[in-house]
Amino acid sequence: MDSIPLQEEHDTGSFESHFRDPALAAETPLGWLLGRRLEILDALRGLLSGGQATARLRLWVFLELAALPQGRLQREDLNQLFFSLRPEALDTTLKRLRDLNLLVWDATAQDYHLSALAQQLQSLLAPLARGAGEDDEMAVLLAQVAGAQALGLSDAGQIQHLHAQLARRHDEFADVIASGSEARLRDAQPRFERALQLVDRAGEALTALIRGDHDDPRLEREARALGRGQARLLSMASQFTRALQQADRQRITLGSTGITSSDVRQWLQTRGDLHELLGDALSASPHPVFVSGHELVDVAEAEFDRDRPDPRQAQGLPPATQAAPGTLEALRMPEELETLIGQLARWTEAAPPGAPPPARPVTDAVLGGRYAQAAYRMQLLPLLGDEQARALRGLTGDLARSPWRAALRPDLQPTPDPYVARISAGILEPDSPDESHA
Repeated sequence: MDSIPLQEEHDTGSFESHFRDPALAAETPLGWLLGRRLEILDALRGLLSGGQATARLRLWVFLELAALPQGRLQREDLNQLFFSLRPEALDTTLKRLRDLNLLVWDATAQDYHLSALAQQLQSLLAPLARGAGEDDEMAVLLAQVAGAQALGLSDAGQIQHLHAQLARRHDEFADVIASGSEARLRDAQPRFERALQLVDRAGEALTALIRGDHDDPRLEREARALGRGQARLLSMASQFTRALQQADRQRITLGSTGITSSDVRQWLQTRGDLHELLGDALSASPHPVFVSGHELVDVAEAEFDRDRPDPRQAQGLPPATQAAPGTLEALRMPEELETLIGQLARWTEAAPPGAPPPARPVTDAVLGGRYAQAAYRMQLLPLLGDEQARALRGLTGDLARSPWRAALRPDLQPTPDPYVARISAGILEPDSPDESHA
């Protein structure tokens, strides 16, 4: 569900319905490949859905689990790993990972393990766990292409992405050379040398890839285009060197000291107090003070009329007063959690004797109040019927033991609520007798 300022586009139909001619969707190789990976796409959507903070929490927990060397995890291991999280936040996150088939609970062994789908998704999200750097993207792409070529698993999509990255680097360095600015050239020189070093280290694998015999015509076409992009970047080295030499010739030497204008510029850039370099070079300017008789009279009258304490009067302590009665407030769970438990209990009691209560739409339990309150109630619904949360004490365990289940659908429906524009479609249905004793 989302707030009104952050509305998403409506999913109006299938992938083919967005094309002018639906038949053209099957002619796009990338679109066809994405259609074969809908399971990973749905898992990624479920992992990153909702608000930014919630999506960040799920992604952090998932990447931490994927980085563990253990194949099997007990619940106690998870509690120790995520001891800094609140219990309800951890339970909700683990429930979402189980619903997405990323985390599998083995009832026989009483432990968790990551599914094959989680391993595929972890390889897709692995770059997020690395430190940010300007050349990380090209280094990763070069490593992937070189490794795939060595294993005989070259992919045209990887080569195309690497070619696009080389083209962007070429255009960026070309703009720096065309500017003629020595400062920009000096700043870009380390990144340019890094790019040449990366391309040179992967040159053997790229050359073998370009000269190899491939049955896939698209792979051969992308390999030849990558060779041209590599040659363009390598040929720019002489242009970059000439631009730096031209900047060196434009330097001005200050007298016989050997100090150039570039040295002065670099020194000034390291100074944070340029205004203090003048020192006493400029004489102090006078600060005139203009005083007239009228202003003096007004100041004197105000000074005489000012209230002053009388030293002859004793200034004792104030009289004793009775302290106001206070109350001791203990930390308690949010009111929305207790209200939701009471609402579910009232629905159960309102059912006819011997008959289950009717199913209710999700909006009856979620909407009401501000957006933050509705969002909190929406995040509590996955706890209904959760086996792990049922063993907890307090209101969280009471909610999990409520005889209701939340059945949500991936589509969104509009609401008349003034604070919530759309909400996930779904119903709250009562437990069957078999499920309640499971």
